[in-house]
Amino acid sequence: MIVSSVRVLYADTDQMGVASHAAALRWFEQARAEWLRRLGCTYRDIEESGLMMPIYELAVRYHRPVRYDQQLNLSAELELPGRVRVLFHYEIADLQSGELLVSGKTGHATINKSGRPRPLPDDLFTLLARGMAEQGETGGKAANARSAASRT
Repeated sequence: MIVSSVRVLYADTDQMGVASHAAALRWFEQARAEWLRRLGCTYRDIEESGLMMPIYELAVRYHRPVRYDQQLNLSAELELPGRVRVLFHYEIADLQSGELLVSGKTGHATINKSGRPRPLPDDLFTLLARGMAEQGETGGKAANARSAASRT
């Protein structure tokens, strides 16, 4: 599900005009934050409730170079494998052509402020489940790509 768009900044690129590998991590964060924001929830709201969601796993695949001034669509989809883990899947595509440029995922633990595992509270779990239902209704590309990859 497309949640945001961005233009590649000069500061994100190397001498060849290609975006640094680290820029994808910021785009993933932006997509994740916008996925939550469309539900009326922010990371600040989650953290103020005493729940933290640090990243414990990160995967990135660079399909094509991303270049300076290129406009990108940022897509994110959520997967809930349980009550103490949250997975986000991402696709970064060219805004004009739709060509897939970068894909990846982040795995997040749900912990309290002391660093101990904490299950998602019922209200947040319900909100995230609603978001997952909405992303399913849009026929998200990230889910389709994962499904195709799992068959190969």
